[in-house]
Amino acid sequence: MNNDILKVLYSKDEIDTACQRLGKEISQAYAGKVPVVIGVLKGAIFFMTDIARHVDGYMQIDFVDVSSYHGGTSSSGTVELLQDINTDISGRDVLIVEDIVDTGRTLRFLLDLFDKRGANSVKVCTLLDKPAARIVGADSDFIGFSVPNEFLVGYGLDYDEKYRNLPYIGVLKPEIYTNN
Repeated sequence: MNNDILKVLYSKDEIDTACQRLGKEISQAYAGKVPVVIGVLKGAIFFMTDIARHVDGYMQIDFVDVSSYHGGTSSSGTVELLQDINTDISGRDVLIVEDIVDTGRTLRFLLDLFDKRGANSVKVCTLLDKPAARIVGADSDFIGFSVPNEFLVGYGLDYDEKYRNLPYIGVLKPEIYTNN
């Protein structure tokens, strides 16, 4: 796997430091509240677990699974809800945890969905924000890193369901995904 990586953007230590910082920011933002923290499967599971360990306060955890890539390297433009949350969020404070926000389509879909369901508030925490790829208006409230418009893998991010288990975030060599 490591041989498929062009360069490492963020090491495990840099990711850990960002998770600690974000955990503190989230703790302050939700002081005295019990937010529903919703991880976006599958990419956000490592990140969500790590930031949750740094949040000093109560939270409820749930997951949603949506897809817009369908195994490719760019968004198809259509967001599909694969697995819904189990929690009633009406009147609740919601924190969506994403691995990466690039086009904004998935995030916009979730923001609209949770707003329609009557959430009191909906905020977003993303490890990676890729503003150069943004097509739809969707902003994050808590951001680990702003990243270049390159194809990234590792620490939950995948290409064709591979590379999620890398402990760092790296740029995938273009020949890996252009020859398939």
